[in-house]
Amino acid sequence: MLRTVDRVLLGLVGLILLALGGSVLAIGFGAPAPSWWLHDGPHDVLLGDAERTRWRDAGWWWPIVIAALAVLLLLALWWLVAVVRRRRLAEVLVDTGDGEGAALRGRALEAVLAEEADRVDGVERAKVRLIGRRTAPATRIRLLLAPHVDPGTALNDLTAHALTHARASANLENLPAEVHLRGVKHGAERVN
Repeated sequence: MLRTVDRVLLGLVGLILLALGGSVLAIGFGAPAPSWWLHDGPHDVLLGDAERTRWRDAGWWWPIVIAALAVLLLLALWWLVAVVRRRRLAEVLVDTGDGEGAALRGRALEAVLAEEADRVDGVERAKVRLIGRRTAPATRIRLLLAPHVDPGTALNDLTAHALTHARASANLENLPAEVHLRGVKHGAERVN
């Protein structure tokens, strides 16, 4: 729902900006201005001296302008973050084999994957996040590895055990994974 609202709102803003920009460009190249247009022709300026300096001496003008622009900037940044941020996958559709389907909670699958990844030798901590679509999920896994562990071995164990079990139990054809590996940093110890 939110994605549809974002696309419709973005489309409307784009169409309005395209229409205004196209009409300004057309009038600038000599096209006749419509009767409702603010300016008369290609040599008319957008803001004249009187319009620009009308409120300059009023003490409230500049704080209001700056506050309005700051609010617009914050709204635009909030919208950008809301659109770009990837949310967790709420559920995964599982094919039960009888023509019906079942919904598996995304958090449950994340918890099981994280628990099984924690059991891999040398993994100190695992964080799992499901992304993608309900019919084609993917995972983002962050592993914190002990200093003595070979990253390749830990990755192979994770793929062979945790990811294979998750894919088989959810009856998925494939379960792509993006794995971030990081080693534990231990502080220096003083020996007496």
